[in-house]
Amino acid sequence: MTAYVIVDTKITNAEAYESYKKLARPIVESYGGKYLARGGDLDVVEGDLWTPTRIVILEFTDMATARKMLDSEEYAPVKAVRHANADCTAIIVDGA
Repeated sequence: MTAYVIVDTKITNAEAYESYKKLARPIVESYGGKYLARGGDLDVVEGDLWTPTRIVILEFTDMATARKMLDSEEYAPVKAVRHANADCTAIIVDGA
């Protein structure tokens, strides 16, 4: 079943975060991941539980593949760049 990685990101260092974006894309794609949204305009229609900042949505073939990419050795140093330059909430969710 298709799975989605959804990340809400509050960038704290925009210049350094640009390097993260360049490094992350080829790793995501090497695991068959596809960017569906990457920080576009938001229209929050209900905000009782959460006020999103910058949303990224990735599509993978399944949850195991999404988790494998996120836990991979090649992504670990790239994830460290993200953590150093942004605050994030990330989830993996099964598709319908």
